[in-house]
Amino acid sequence: MAKLSSINKNNRRRALSTKHYKARKELRAKSLDQRLSDDERQAAFLKLQKMPRDGSPIRVVNRCEITGRPRGNLKKFGLSRIKFRELALMGKIPGVTKASW
Repeated sequence: MAKLSSINKNNRRRALSTKHYKARKELRAKSLDQRLSDDERQAAFLKLQKMPRDGSPIRVVNRCEITGRPRGNLKKFGLSRIKFRELALMGKIPGVTKASW
């Protein structure tokens, strides 16, 4: 089980990321737009730098919803490989069956 502080930190980052997503996307597009003047591009880049780091979507870690494990996650289910296997074998995940051929 992951530390509760790590899970809470990741949840805070996820919330910040969704909050700043639109503004961050616009500023990034402005800073990379070649049609704008250098001053406008640099101003957009500086505004982007002043935004909180944790607002960047790259800092969000996909964690298991049950254990908080940061590695070996199945994005579709939001579970780690270990918990996914346990729940699938118990039949708790609808539509998932063990393969046999």
